Order: sequence, then structure tokens, then C-alpha cells
Amino acid sequence: QVQLVESGGGLVQPGGSLRLSCAASGSISRFNAMGWYRQAPGKQRELVATITRGGRTNYADSVKGRFTISRDNAKNLLYLQLSSLKPDDTAVYYCNARDYEGNVLFAWGQGTLVTVSS
Repeated sequence: QVQLVESGGGLVQPGGSLRLSCAASGSISRFNAMGWYRQAPGKQRELVATITRGGRTNYADSVKGRFTISRDNAKNLLYLQLSSLKPDDTAVYYCNARDYEGNVLFAWGQGTLVTVSS
């Protein structure tokens, strides 16, 4: 079992930027893919971005061009750079590993709250 700890959230004004981090207790390089998810108040958790073992990335249409996912396998860290933030990006952000079918592999961490507001 790998434990995942998200950090880097906070309060930011519309148009601002944040960088989220996800620290894993074990190696992340062995997983098919890693992903960032978010859950806004009153809504279901949704997939935001993924990055494969080979470095291929994919994004939800709502964040494409604004968010960038990256990974540092040597440090077992996953990142999400958030830019041009909108109030609709307000949510708790989570990370997880994914199998070949897109299923998450581990229990959810506590997440990190991103609030976009003026």
C-alpha cells in the first residue's frame, strides 16, 4: 500500500497560479500512470490530468492549456501546475496511481484545497 500526501493548495485570486505536489511513500515509477483528481463542493470527484510511465499526458477539456502535470520519479513526487485559475477550479485536489483500465489503486489521501476567489 502506498500512501499519498497532497500539498500546495490555498486561496488564490482568479487568474492566479499554484503548484500542487503529491508525495508518495513508495516508488511511483512502477505504476502505469499517475493522475490528479478534484472534487468540488456538492459534485463528484473528477479526473483532471494523467501522466503515464512514459511521460504522456492527458487533460480534462476544462483545464487543457491551463494545467500541467509532471512527475519526478527519483523523488516519488507528482506535480500539478495550475495557471489562469478560475472560480470553477475551486475544489479539493487529490492524486492517485492508475492501472491500465484507469482504476485508482490506493485509498484517497486528505487532498489539498484550492480556493479561487477575489
